[in-house]
Amino acid sequence: MSQGPGAQPSPASVYHERQRLELCAIHALNNVLQQQLFSQEAADEICKRLAPDSRLNPHRSFLGTGNYDVNVIMAALQGLGLAAVWWDRRRPLSQLALPQVLGLILNLPSPVSLGLLSLPLRRRHWVALRQVDGVYYNLDSKLRAPEALGDEDGVRAFLAAALAQGLCEMLLVVTREVEEKGCWLRTD
Repeated sequence: MSQGPGAQPSPASVYHERQRLELCAIHALNNVLQQQLFSQEAADEICKRLAPDSRLNPHRSFLGTGNYDVNVIMAALQGLGLAAVWWDRRRPLSQLALPQVLGLILNLPSPVSLGLLSLPLRRRHWVALRQVDGVYYNLDSKLRAPEALGDEDGVRAFLAAALAQGLCEMLLVVTREVEEKGCWLRTD
């Protein structure tokens, strides 16, 4: 069955891992790359490489349930020939050259809850955004299914709302060539 012009891909054709333990960094990596390339074991190996002599590794939860930091994400992407570029939130989003960006990984505050009870605590959560067949998707591992954001205007609106919350950090996932040339940034 072919799709007509303007048709969106079905969410079933978009790779999306659901949240397990505190593995949102791994889910965000796999979701932004649109395939399962990383596991908890692979992330733990990266942690050991980043801090080989530490008994309590500073790049993950001491409980061994995940909660990996940005250094693990950056090292994982570098191992694939990709780069993570920090977005300076003071820049207008209109300067973001989205066609040069493979995907985005956001670090957002996330409420903590026990069942239906919401606790007055905030943890950090990694979320992937990616374009698939011309449509941008929110691939948050806490969502039941990918959430279509639409075109560039739709993803910019989503990013503007996330960045306006104040505690959001944004990484651009790009090729090394794009990183070296700096062409993820519009200068016009």
